[in-house]
Amino acid sequence: MSEIAGAVVSVRARVAAAAERAGRRPEEITLVAVTKGVEMGRIRDVVAAGVIDVGESRVQEAVEKVAALRAGARWHLVGHLQRNKAGLAAGLFSVIHSVDSVGLAEALSRHPPQPVDVLVQVNVAREPQKFGVPPDGLAAVLRRTALLPKVRVVGLMTMAPQHPDPEHARPVFRRLRTLRDEVAKVLGTALPHLSMGMSDDFEVAVEEGATLIRVGRAIFGPATRNPREMS
Repeated sequence: MSEIAGAVVSVRARVAAAAERAGRRPEEITLVAVTKGVEMGRIRDVVAAGVIDVGESRVQEAVEKVAALRAGARWHLVGHLQRNKAGLAAGLFSVIHSVDSVGLAEALSRHPPQPVDVLVQVNVAREPQKFGVPPDGLAAVLRRTALLPKVRVVGLMTMAPQHPDPEHARPVFRRLRTLRDEVAKVLGTALPHLSMGMSDDFEVAVEEGATLIRVGRAIFGPATRNPREMS
């Protein structure tokens, strides 16, 4: 078993244990392997290990990777998206996790021939350095985004503040879940997905209802290469 395959097995076991603690089925949670700064050979290894959902943080870094693995992977954009790159992103990614404004959703809606699946990013912790819709503005963004013909909102995403104790993230993840439930009830909209949890806190996220977890370092280790050097 390769190093990456072993890491995938370990992460999946931890997901299964967290799901069991929460009375959930592991099949409800999709592991998205985040490949920021990871060379192509190691990305192929993770796909060979059965992880077909692959995440990138930067649109430009994804271009060559998506072309190389288009038939073997389902690509997610998990990082911030600028409006001027919306057209490129719409053609590259199956799911965009980081829609943080109506303007960005409108830019995405102008490009794809088919509707693109998106998640609205919510700045639950209200950290000034992070992107995302404030919780009290979420319903308004969802109402307006629902009117766009080429954007399909399938859930919400958040990032918890960095902290050495993963329990510190629990209130943030719990609040995203309750926000989802509240706005879904008010708007009569199905929002099945919650994208939350990364390498340091994905088990807590699973316990709190995550359906998509974004894991890089726990699979690949620390990124050591400049993306411009990748082949």
